Amino acid sequence: MATKEFKKAARIILVGAPGVGKGTQAERLMKRYPQLSAVSSGDLLRAAVRKKSPLGLEAETSIRAGSLVPDEMILKLILNELKSKRWVSPESSVTDASPAEPSKNPSASFILDGFPRTATQASRLDSLIPINLVVSLITPVNIILSRIASRWVHAPSGRVYNTDFNAPKVPGKDDITGEPLTKRTDDDEETWKLRLRKFDETSQPLLGHYERKGVLWTVKGDSSDEITPKLFQELESRFA
Repeated sequence: MATKEFKKAARIILVGAPGVGKGTQAERLMKRYPQLSAVSSGDLLRAAVRKKSPLGLEAETSIRAGSLVPDEMILKLILNELKSKRWVSPESSVTDASPAEPSKNPSASFILDGFPRTATQASRLDSLIPINLVVSLITPVNIILSRIASRWVHAPSGRVYNTDFNAPKVPGKDDITGEPLTKRTDDDEETWKLRLRKFDETSQPLLGHYERKGVLWTVKGDSSDEITPKLFQELESRFA
């Protein structure tokens, strides 16, 4: 795949239902545009807990109590990461009255993963740093359910296969170890229909928020391969 360079910084969020292929698109975008990095709130949280940083210890207390990690804590983790990369001013704080002035350098481009999930979280993020593209990835529900029905995993390694487009070399066996493949316990249709309904309920206000901000762009396709070229074209028109 040929790489392309951005001329200005892209600050991107991908929004899509479970099973739509956000991870696939993020990987392809980072291969295509080497200046683009992933900033994952989940990874930052796990790293902070592992390092036992002050924020990590706070987060661990919430997790052990069975509580959700407060939004303010996630915002601090994201801001600390952006500051450590010098993508925003080292003096920036989550209590600042106005958003941090982000770097205009194209190498300060990122895809934010895992946050925000709600319109309330999006408003808090707006006060931290301006996002300049939110991509709504849409694949029909029947296609997503079909993908899940065809999905098999090698549990010890986490390798994922799909009998429709990424089949194992030997049916029912992992390519590397030859061990049997299994279905995930939550990969049944009713569970997925519920997950998709819940996503739809929470995503509509989130997408509405970004539409009002003028940064929402929607792309539709039955497969990742159909969506990717449209995504490349849009990013190049905006940032390259």
